[in-house]
Amino acid sequence: MLSMKPKLSLCIESLPPETLMKIFSYLDAASLLSVGCVNKHFYQLASDNGIWLKIYSRCFQPERTIWKMNSEQTETVSVGCVALHNRKPGYWKKEYIFKQIAAVKTRVMRFLKPVDPYTGLPSKNKEAMKASGLSWIIVLKDKNGKEHVMEKAKLSFKDTSVTVLWYSTNWPCLDILSTLKLFGVTPLLPDQSRAPVKNGPRRCSLIAEYHLANLIESSVAIGADKLVQLFSLNPGLLVGLWKEKNEIAFVMASLHYHQLLERSTLGSATVQYAPPPNKPVLDDIDPEYGLHDYSLHFDMHGGSCTYLCVTFRSLFCGKGDIANGYLKLTALSVKDNAKHSPLTGTLGLSWETDVFKGNVKDCYVMNVTLLEETGKPFWCFSAPVYLELSSKSSSLYDCAGPIYTTDYADSEGKVCVEFLWLEETKESFIVSLVLYISVKKVNNWYGTNY
Repeated sequence: MLSMKPKLSLCIESLPPETLMKIFSYLDAASLLSVGCVNKHFYQLASDNGIWLKIYSRCFQPERTIWKMNSEQTETVSVGCVALHNRKPGYWKKEYIFKQIAAVKTRVMRFLKPVDPYTGLPSKNKEAMKASGLSWIIVLKDKNGKEHVMEKAKLSFKDTSVTVLWYSTNWPCLDILSTLKLFGVTPLLPDQSRAPVKNGPRRCSLIAEYHLANLIESSVAIGADKLVQLFSLNPGLLVGLWKEKNEIAFVMASLHYHQLLERSTLGSATVQYAPPPNKPVLDDIDPEYGLHDYSLHFDMHGGSCTYLCVTFRSLFCGKGDIANGYLKLTALSVKDNAKHSPLTGTLGLSWETDVFKGNVKDCYVMNVTLLEETGKPFWCFSAPVYLELSSKSSSLYDCAGPIYTTDYADSEGKVCVEFLWLEETKESFIVSLVLYISVKKVNNWYGTNY
């Protein structure tokens, strides 16, 4: 019988450290960080100061020399030799990462400086997000603890918000899901010259967490078409379910620009970003301090179409109008016929998947940006909402038609909108827009005691 020699199995981990170090020296920074996640041995080798100093020098530091003087001679010592002495392992890796992050922050801050006078928000939010490499993912967790990551998304940028739509043919079964987490994701080392690597090193910042157990019973159904039914979860999340199968068709998030970069980058994988508290500027002269000179930027869109975009200034609330814990700010009144604004097109919310597209009538995304008297954002949100037929009829003497309403509420305030539908011209007009701001929020912001 012939004796069979056992086959030698070669594994990269069995290579000598010197050989591995030689291989690693040809890798770029992102690849080195990925290799360091394989195991402890690779982490130590991939953190070598010699390799990272070369990467750091190529990117940030030109070649130069340091002159040392002693009593006998003057000699030239390379920066690399000096820099490697008395440095802890991984020192130059950390230095490179910190400096890259600082460079990205500088680029982003340049885009955030110009402010739109109407919205009070940075006018180049889209460019800032692109410079940071920012994207958004959702992680669905089932009742067994398994996580399903959804990354394929379509973005739609508007004046004050971005809509993120995730669609897939591989959604997990709705019945087994417990939570959905929304994350902002940025590459650890953004490279402006190429697209971000999907599996490269990156940072995740938790934006919001939603409970999906008993979704149909616990959420608000805002509309449906022939294929899907829409369910809304605060803040700003929309889940589309197939009507026949009662399974997920798509998920849509409406994200307002106010502090979106901070929320998407400065949190951790488990803790949301907490903005610093506002420091009240006390005023003992104005008897109605905090009740006047508000500005409202209000827009409505359906994903692909913008129906209304308007700004209201000098909004105020008299002390006598404070009731039930709210300040009443009337931006548009039924009596002000001249200010009633027509909508562009018929209200509806667009959606799509890999195969189907649709539009759910009488649904839209409401964006509210309320600025206080100094122009700072005071109350901001972006949320999917819906129209509801009102029981009351139009009180306008020259117009007759059904009235539709939209009501929104969160912990900081409420919004009530009325629309008039004119059958003859097939047009919708917004005839009333009233905001109710929490007195608690006003007192915390201004240091008042209403």
